[in-house]
Amino acid sequence: MSKKFVYMFSEADGSMKNLLGGKGANLAEMTKLGLPIPQGFTVSTEACTKYYEDGKKITDEITAEIKASLAKLEEITGKTFGDNNRPLLVSVRSGSRASMPGMMDTVLNLGLNDVSVEGFAVATGNPRFAYDSYRRFIQMFSDVVKGLPKSQFERVLDEIKESKGFENDLQLSADDLKEVVEAFKALYVKHEGSEFPQEPVEQLMAAINAVFDSWNNERAVIYRRMHDIPGSWGTAVNVQSMVFGNMGDTSGTGVAFTRNPSTGERGIYGEYLLNAQGEDVVAGIRTPEPITRLENDMPEAYAEFMRLATKLENHYKDMQDMEFTIEDKVLYFLQTRNGKRTAQAALKIAVDLVEEGLCTKEEALMKVDPKQLDQLLHPNFDVEALAAAKVYGSALPASPGAAAGQVYFNADDAVAAKKRGERVILVRLETSPEDIEGMDAAQGILTARGGMTSHAAVVARGMGTCCISGCGEIKINEAAKTFTLGGKTVAEGDFISLDGSTGKIYLEDIKTVDPEISGDFSKFMGWADDVRTLKVRANADSPKDVINAVEFGAEGVGLCRTEHMFFEEDRLPKIRQMIVSNTVAEREAALAELIPFQKADFKGMYKALAGKPMTVRLLDPPLHEFLPQEEGDIRELAKEMGLTFEALKETVESLHEFNPMLGHRGCRLAVTYPEIAVMQTRAIIEAAVEVIAEEGIDVIPEIMIPLAGEVKELAYVKNIVVETAEKVIAEKGVKLKYLVGTMIEIPRAALTADLIAAEAEFFSFGTNDLTQMTFGYSRDDAGAFLDDYYKKSILESDPFARLDQTGVGQLVEMAVVKGRSARPDIKLGICGEHGGDPSSIEFCHRVGLDYVSCSPFRVPIARLAAAQAVLNNR
Repeated sequence: MSKKFVYMFSEADGSMKNLLGGKGANLAEMTKLGLPIPQGFTVSTEACTKYYEDGKKITDEITAEIKASLAKLEEITGKTFGDNNRPLLVSVRSGSRASMPGMMDTVLNLGLNDVSVEGFAVATGNPRFAYDSYRRFIQMFSDVVKGLPKSQFERVLDEIKESKGFENDLQLSADDLKEVVEAFKALYVKHEGSEFPQEPVEQLMAAINAVFDSWNNERAVIYRRMHDIPGSWGTAVNVQSMVFGNMGDTSGTGVAFTRNPSTGERGIYGEYLLNAQGEDVVAGIRTPEPITRLENDMPEAYAEFMRLATKLENHYKDMQDMEFTIEDKVLYFLQTRNGKRTAQAALKIAVDLVEEGLCTKEEALMKVDPKQLDQLLHPNFDVEALAAAKVYGSALPASPGAAAGQVYFNADDAVAAKKRGERVILVRLETSPEDIEGMDAAQGILTARGGMTSHAAVVARGMGTCCISGCGEIKINEAAKTFTLGGKTVAEGDFISLDGSTGKIYLEDIKTVDPEISGDFSKFMGWADDVRTLKVRANADSPKDVINAVEFGAEGVGLCRTEHMFFEEDRLPKIRQMIVSNTVAEREAALAELIPFQKADFKGMYKALAGKPMTVRLLDPPLHEFLPQEEGDIRELAKEMGLTFEALKETVESLHEFNPMLGHRGCRLAVTYPEIAVMQTRAIIEAAVEVIAEEGIDVIPEIMIPLAGEVKELAYVKNIVVETAEKVIAEKGVKLKYLVGTMIEIPRAALTADLIAAEAEFFSFGTNDLTQMTFGYSRDDAGAFLDDYYKKSILESDPFARLDQTGVGQLVEMAVVKGRSARPDIKLGICGEHGGDPSSIEFCHRVGLDYVSCSPFRVPIARLAAAQAVLNNR
């Protein structure tokens, strides 16, 4: 039996998400539930994968299945595709496994042509509606299938409205819309050099091709990379019979949520437009009405909608995002999905669903994206600074949070500004999917058009980015890169501040403060901690970092980078003095002056940890990083240090390395300059001894020797550490347990992990350097080519942000197995950037690490991701 690629909605159900995409599976499930669904069929994700395998071609076999399904749809609807009197019209929409709002393409009203539009006008008794549907179809088909920008059609439409003195589309008559249709077709001919296609099956196959193609459009690829969605999944295509919200004032269309997606409050939340199609609501061209107004306009449809919305939430056990159309007072659901929501809303909804008895704690844990928790940890405005600031305007609070930054008017400028280290506010008339990179680069987004369910609002909420939408008072001049609000003109680069929780706009840079966390967050994170088996530590280099980390739930410090302690103003001269020393005695004298500083830091960190473990890494970077490189700076430092310019310049040049990453650093420094390891070990052990005596806290220092790739170099440095530690312990007359381990960041260390484990009591995987050395990519320079790799599908994600499980992961797994074979009780953790990435954390859980370590602000993300790893792998 040959493989099936096309399924009628009635042939499938919600369990077939991987095959039919989220939208197709949900349409099938809603059909099964007996909801009023315009019927149709789904071309599977496997058909998309095959399309790409076959050189972007739909096979005859799949084409035949599509035509057979179309015939079944004709039977269900009693209409005929391509009929000149009563044509069946369809929508063609994408639908991947994971929700990707606005990233791929849709075509509505497909099946109309010059002849059938006349029959359609007669059959519906509504010529204006028929020609409105046709002009929309020409525009969408031209944009999605042929790449003719919709802005060119909008310009033509605006010119016709202007010539007639009209302000909005609803004022256009049937004859006016006929004129629009002819102008649109002429634009198509000018662009394509051929007439607009009249054969409906040709239109359909071209649209399906275009949806498959949109799986790899630039914005979809960027979105997938941001949300860890594999390119191999492909998208399904849903072909659905059309229902029409643009048939007059007894018709309409809308988007609604069963709970507030910004706050999580229970109760219907959404918008609709009378006499409109779906894209009108999302595009923000007309300002929609709140969903509650529908009760006045069409009470029966509203009552039915409320009943079915509740049924859907109870069925899916989650907040639903629903699209609906009312055709001449008859309600239809076009889709439902688990709604995108802010982090605050996600937590409230998860906790409420458990307390309402709709789901278990474990199910609730799976409803929150760990990365979303980052939103909760971002700053809010300082109360006093906010009270003193002047409000220049306000609009819809589409996505909460506080954002202050410099204004940019397009995505490219926003991205470039972020790369320069600026805080960015993206200001747009309205956003579109093409703006995705600029939106990602922005601290906040402000639009002149659009409602609470506009593209800007939905995408910003999903990203956790502050957004204010629909500010009608704002006058944007995109050419001049300025906008005017409240009588003041703001130019590119000027500072503004947005309060996404109130919708207020300030034309200044307002101070922000760190958020406070409690309530639902504490309860929810408690559930995560009950489930997870991986410990979560933090990377911290100061007592302040440790206090933050512990507050966010860290169970220790997995990486203290001691070199970060040397860059402060009162310490840098001393490390520089050590570097320019000519004898061991001079170096030891300079290092002795650093001991009190290092010891004070370690004591502060041990106290803040109150008995939780801390891994301290000995000095890692090459010494040239502590010295200036510019001639003027060298001259100035020489003067400060009482050296000749020539002598200091010679030292700087002698430390220059062609490839510092592979140079004189890590344990190699301690081999050349054992006195550095002696000083640091003394500071670590003395601090521990003193804290135990002063505070009664149980401290077990973990001393990490970095960059070992050969067991003999590790053994050499370990002997120095142990000898020094034992000497301090003897001097103090105390008993103290301590561990000596290493960072696995060189492939050779992973390959010989059984030998390394004979000397090391713990491994901490430094996946930043392990990734650099395994790929042969410099983390600092890879940006020059990684974008090309994403565009050409060589890589799907940044290997420095998301662990490469196939290559680098194999080395980690090998080191885990070999390390435990030599030392069964060895402690294993990860301390690279990947320690805060959910997919990397799941890998760490699977291979049996004891803990992950990440930045303090990512600790909650790691705690939830570790719990989800347990649930995903049960």
